[in-house]
Amino acid sequence: MAAPWIDSVVIVTGASAGIGRELARQMAPQARALAIVARRRDRLEELAAELRGRHPALEVFVRPTDLCDLEECEALIDETQAALGPIDVLVNNAGFGDIGAFDLADWERLHAMIRLNVTSLTYLTHRLYPTMVSRAHGGILNISSGYGLFFMPSFATYVGTKHYVSALTESLHIEAGALGVTVTQVCPGPVETEFEKNIGNFTGRDAPSIMYISAAMCARHALRGFARGRALVVPGLVVRSVMWLGAWTPRWFLRLLYRPIARWFRKKELAARP
Repeated sequence: MAAPWIDSVVIVTGASAGIGRELARQMAPQARALAIVARRRDRLEELAAELRGRHPALEVFVRPTDLCDLEECEALIDETQAALGPIDVLVNNAGFGDIGAFDLADWERLHAMIRLNVTSLTYLTHRLYPTMVSRAHGGILNISSGYGLFFMPSFATYVGTKHYVSALTESLHIEAGALGVTVTQVCPGPVETEFEKNIGNFTGRDAPSIMYISAAMCARHALRGFARGRALVVPGLVVRSVMWLGAWTPRWFLRLLYRPIARWFRKKELAARP
């Protein structure tokens, strides 16, 4: 099976940093054209200059976009196709998380998370998937999270959005398999990106360092699984082992385990408030 992005038009959301930037870098040598999407134009232009310098034959289309706005999403697709032609591969990487007790959370931030992690991802997929099916060619790579397979107190809405992405991807993977389209999800654990800084971690603690992998390694694992037509990719041996153990642990036991963790999170959050 040929990798879906070879000699194809690829759109990567959240390409200004982290996993998205690494995915763009690693697909660039084989793609025909890349559309890189994020809010920060300066970072996109910097990445575009790097990609053009390394791969002179590659077309790079820069499209700063607020993906929380569906009109912007529609314009993104229309302008990308006008510039590059039909989109063969969609990489839904853009997203953000939040940490905190649900009753203490700011609704506008939660709503923005749902719009980005769920609504825009679904909209972009729904717009592009039918054309892929009609051509019996293409692929969708969704960057979900290990939390899309489990649950965790003080991450309720983020976990909920990733459960949606996981369920959507698994279902589409089955539908698309007979139609010539590859649909894959990636469920990483901690990755060395800006994600941790942006969630507003008030606990003063990070995940154990042994669980972290680099964004480049995460992208390599993601693309290897995508090329093989895998439904699910969990990068990193340590996180994969934790996921395996968690899958065999009864949910009632996990609930008991997480209750004191929930109390600890809440205590830390209240103490950090002005």
